[in-house]
Amino acid sequence: MNLIYKNEKPLFIISALIAAIFWLALLVGTFGILLIYLLLGYVFFLFAHSGFISHLKGSGVKISADQYPDLYEKLVKGCEKVGLKEVPEAYLLRTDFFNALATKFLGRHFVVLFTDVVDALEDQPNAIDFYIGHELGHIHRKHLSWSSFLMPASVFPLLGAALRRSEEYTCDRYGVACCESEDDIKAAIAAIAAGDSRWKTINIDAYLKQVADTRGFWMSFNELTADYPWLTKRMAAAVAMKRDEKVKHPRRHAFAWFLAAFIPRIGGGSGGAGSLLITIAIIGILAAVAVPAYQDYITKAHYSTSYNTAESIKVKVTEYVIDTNQWPESMQSLGFDEATIMDDQSGYEIGIYSDGIIGVTVGINSDGEEQYIVLEPEVIEGDLSWICYGTNVEEKNLPQDCR
Repeated sequence: MNLIYKNEKPLFIISALIAAIFWLALLVGTFGILLIYLLLGYVFFLFAHSGFISHLKGSGVKISADQYPDLYEKLVKGCEKVGLKEVPEAYLLRTDFFNALATKFLGRHFVVLFTDVVDALEDQPNAIDFYIGHELGHIHRKHLSWSSFLMPASVFPLLGAALRRSEEYTCDRYGVACCESEDDIKAAIAAIAAGDSRWKTINIDAYLKQVADTRGFWMSFNELTADYPWLTKRMAAAVAMKRDEKVKHPRRHAFAWFLAAFIPRIGGGSGGAGSLLITIAIIGILAAVAVPAYQDYITKAHYSTSYNTAESIKVKVTEYVIDTNQWPESMQSLGFDEATIMDDQSGYEIGIYSDGIIGVTVGINSDGEEQYIVLEPEVIEGDLSWICYGTNVEEKNLPQDCR
């Protein structure tokens, strides 16, 4: 029996390649300084995670041959069925969550069963095997060990969430392998869906028909951006595996695929809305930075265009002065048809003023003052030279020679 979901391996390979390239580039780009930050990050994570492990050991009930031997027997048998040689520590913990989890601390694995699950399935205790098998799947497939390395790729739109969903499908297959009957599988998943008492009266056939409702845009979009498949699909896949049948889920909406391709993964059970909000926030931040930068770029481009034109006129003024030994009175003195040169596209107007000064009108500022780029000639010991400066213009927008 193949316990690995069909998409997990190819998605893992793609993610691993992306992550490897990212870490290598970051390591080379930071000249090894990254290793120091990674060490500091690991120490921070260690202290943060130690709080949960300490609470688990200090308040939870350790499952062993002496404490809840029925649950311990299920744990041992589950490890044998999935091929896990080392039995992880397991604890029973009182929480407000209806599920189970696997975690890792300093190289040691832990399985946590929440009391609500165990209590809810008191009349069908073998359904607990599904939860145990699911968490053993995470350990056996080393999902916890690889998660930090794959982190750079995990934020990629579509890819990161798809890998997480594939891992969940894989672990459900481990849960199926640990269950003796189809009814136990249905009970385990139904308990998550309907609650600790209502699951006993759930109509499984009607629930499985809800799979058809997942084909629409909103259902597709929110699943494509989430870490977990819809429970109806998980139950259908798990039941099909137990029956040795192939399951065919409804096709997802095409536009949902397109939109989800722009939504980075942030994790969570239903990440679409949260990821979209973060994406909108990122776009807003980028816009707040990019729009003014783009406006500055356009302004500089217009100033540069007008300055280049003024430079060509400066050459004509210099030649005129050398030939006539006097300043030109207007642009017409230089051979132009009009008194000024105007460019509506770039929004400038160039004219000749007293003493050969070339003035380039480039706009009006917020105070209503005209903005100029000025090229002013100077005669020093018989030699003609030029200086350039701005009037009512932000210096950052001026051509380099005018600052």
